[in-house]
Amino acid sequence: MKKVTFLFIAFALLCGIASCSEKKENQSPRLQLVWEENFDGSTIDEAVWSKIPRGKSDWNNTMSDHDALYEVREGNLILRGISNTVLPDDPSPFLTGGVYTKGKKSFGEGRLEINARLKGATGAWPAFWMLPDNSPGWPKGGEIDIMERLNYDSVAYQTVHSNYTWKLGIDDPKHGTTAAIDPDGYNVYAVEKHRDSLVFFINGKHSLTYPRIETDKEGQFPFSEREFYLLLDMQLGGNWVGEVDPGTLPAEMYIDWVRFYRFEE
Repeated sequence: MKKVTFLFIAFALLCGIASCSEKKENQSPRLQLVWEENFDGSTIDEAVWSKIPRGKSDWNNTMSDHDALYEVREGNLILRGISNTVLPDDPSPFLTGGVYTKGKKSFGEGRLEINARLKGATGAWPAFWMLPDNSPGWPKGGEIDIMERLNYDSVAYQTVHSNYTWKLGIDDPKHGTTAAIDPDGYNVYAVEKHRDSLVFFINGKHSLTYPRIETDKEGQFPFSEREFYLLLDMQLGGNWVGEVDPGTLPAEMYIDWVRFYRFEE
């Protein structure tokens, strides 16, 4: 009986130790808040944010700096996607607003969080994402998609792009996921940038870890080589989200706050 009891206690202790080790390994490190944007004023802080200019890609080909697309109200930055009834000389049928911290603020190792509510539309494609400073060119420098949502979806996409995942098309380790959101309320989207991994969360729940691995393939984990700036943008239409239904516009995102935490030693 004593032998059985001893073995049981030893087994329990070993299981407890393993459980504690596993729990510790999966926990986030201790965090220290070092920067936050609460949008408490009446205008965008131009020391941190710039309006995203129009480009030729699906994600920025309807961008505009028109005031109708931007509002800071009641502690929220509101970005809109609308039918173009305000700029008769602009050939784009739709206009969208977006801001980024490019050239003004960038983020290294730590945890970035965005609390936001999304008002959907058919063809709406809001996103919170990151691109590298001094990029060697996309996708070599990497891309971190903290949140993308399509239309009225009840899930958000979180994805990692690089030469390894995009040009070589390798999905080992898994480089993207979807996770449930409250489609009508505020959700907190987060990514932790570590030296050897990217770890994603929605509403505090872990959704994806993308690790650095040993491989002879090019550009598997470029994310620790430079700091990244943040983009918050609305977009309408494109190959991924599909056609826009003007009758469902405007699409809007309400960004309550953005916070960056440094890992404590």
